[in-house]
Amino acid sequence: MHFARLLHLVDSAIPTGSFAYSYGLESSISLGLIRDDAGLRNYLYAYLQQAASLEIPFLNSCFHPNTNRAEMAAEYDAQLLVPALHRASAVQGRTWLKLLADFYPEASTEQVGNWFEDQQLPPHFTLVFAMALQRAGYPLADVQTMYLHMLLRDQLSAAIRLGFLGPLAGHRLQHDFYAVFEHLLAGQEGRGFGEAHRSAFMLDVAQVLHEDMYSRLFQN
Repeated sequence: MHFARLLHLVDSAIPTGSFAYSYGLESSISLGLIRDDAGLRNYLYAYLQQAASLEIPFLNSCFHPNTNRAEMAAEYDAQLLVPALHRASAVQGRTWLKLLADFYPEASTEQVGNWFEDQQLPPHFTLVFAMALQRAGYPLADVQTMYLHMLLRDQLSAAIRLGFLGPLAGHRLQHDFYAVFEHLLAGQEGRGFGEAHRSAFMLDVAQVLHEDMYSRLFQN
């Protein structure tokens, strides 16, 4: 039952704002960095590799009792160099906290938001995702897996809405990529935020250029 509730929280129908920004996929397609199915597979693997090496250590630290959370939150804020990503992360974080406060009032997740206000730091989504779910009683392993699931699903949903591939092909690709989750997570086991690093710099370049693209994501 507990895991089923977590599946509900990360359902694409939950209004957390995850569909508002493709994290560079749209600009990567527009700029010709992704031209075919093979290019999309390479992009997705690089994207998930970078998510594992950059984001998972922060998730780990959120669950570690000896983490200096003020230092961790400041470090994460400094890592988000792309303005659009920085804004989207903070908006999604605030929405996520409101959602968890409504679904789990007994967990007092509003204290997470209060803590970020006291630190005068944005409540970035990755951090509040982990910190709020920890307060709600979810284990780290489930939080890690669901985080990667959300990232993969949102990327493929964006590719489908852009018309780059069909729904069946997109879901088949999503099914295939679940096979790499265990490998990606095993490589980050025990690593804290001090070991977080980027591994796909071309993605960062595409993300920087995203705001200059003519967006088609919300066209039917």
